[in-house]
Amino acid sequence: MKTKFRSVMKVIVPVVCVLAALWVGGSAALYGVMRQTPEQFGRVMAKISGPIPFLLFPFETLWMRARAGTLQVGSPAPDFALTRLDKTATVQLSAFTEQKRPVVLVFGSYT
Repeated sequence: MKTKFRSVMKVIVPVVCVLAALWVGGSAALYGVMRQTPEQFGRVMAKISGPIPFLLFPFETLWMRARAGTLQVGSPAPDFALTRLDKTATVQLSAFTEQKRPVVLVFGSYT
């Protein structure tokens, strides 16, 4: 009985170690991809089929860490430019801050 248990353990332990190493490697690779630009991240994720990364890896935790950024509460917003809804011009945040006009940034979807 003990020899059968030992022989089973000799198979199970290496398999579990290999699976754990693959999981850690996959998580590290996914984290590295998440730290890339959104375009590069999108190209990689388009090649991964279905919900695999969401089910196998701690996707949300990796995402929150990879995209955390360095802004703190009260920090000035980084400068950016956006196209107006009617696509007639571009609006830049620094244009408002130079005029000492208050700016409120609202992030969300209104569709």
